[in-house]
Amino acid sequence: MNGRLVLAGNVIADLVIEVPALPERGSDVIGTRTETTAGGGFNTLVAARRLGTEAVFAGLHGTGPYGDLVRDALAAEDIGTLLPVRTDGDTGFTVALIDSGGERTFVTSFGVEATLTPSDIDTLAAELRPGDLLQLSGYGLVLSANGPLLSGFTAGLPSDITVCLDPAPLVADIPEAVLAPVLARVDWLSVNAREARLMSGHEDPRAAVTALRDRLSPGAGVLVRADKDGCWLAAPGQAPTHVPGFPVDAVDSNGAGDAHVGSFLALIGQGHDPVTAARGANAAAAYAVARRGPATAPDRAALAAFLGQDPLAQRLFGADPH
Repeated sequence: MNGRLVLAGNVIADLVIEVPALPERGSDVIGTRTETTAGGGFNTLVAARRLGTEAVFAGLHGTGPYGDLVRDALAAEDIGTLLPVRTDGDTGFTVALIDSGGERTFVTSFGVEATLTPSDIDTLAAELRPGDLLQLSGYGLVLSANGPLLSGFTAGLPSDITVCLDPAPLVADIPEAVLAPVLARVDWLSVNAREARLMSGHEDPRAAVTALRDRLSPGAGVLVRADKDGCWLAAPGQAPTHVPGFPVDAVDSNGAGDAHVGSFLALIGQGHDPVTAARGANAAAAYAVARRGPATAPDRAALAAFLGQDPLAQRLFGADPH
């Protein structure tokens, strides 16, 4: 199996500003570095594509400077688009504040990507292929227009499509009527520690991963991403287990979760077992946070070099990582 990663979510512009610390309410702070890049689900697509999986953006993109930036960035990574350009507005953007500890805080302003239509869903349904891996984000489900359409579409997908949900920071704002059908259909749920706590009520990641799997269908699995501590994995039919991480000096956590999700799905799609895929995703995320920029996931050669003599490199790539 080596299906495509299809992102039914948002790729928007990231206006990245590094700051010593977040400003107090009503105050100001001087940024130390600024950058405008493609962000959102772009990071997930890039992580999968660099590991050798075909990747397709199946969201909306507009007419204007941010839409142009997104399309140029996708093309540079050899990532295709599924839906045509929208001419009634531009792509949205996120202001990403990165503090001195590498943590990120977002403010998002949506554009045309928030205006999904039934005809867009029909196009997506017609373009999916057996074996594809469909990635959903809470950023899409929380939107009043997109959420019900994506929820209904996901609930009706055949079993030969692997569905993954990353509920994102806005998970608490997703209506239950939208979220429940998606959770009933997903094959994989990937959350960070905060999202796991909000969805499960548990601070402890082992308790959270167990509770979250109980919310899903019997054949589904859960990952709780724990940053430098790796992740907790509840694979279908297996007891929850801790998958160790790769401690590094983090300089920019923006896009780390996306790198983990994209790498995990790419490795699952390439036939690796969940524990191996999760360990590989931990390595890819560690590589990414040690570098500045939102789309810093490694390619196969870079990940193999990062792993060095770790036996995981042989399991993932054999003798040739290229």
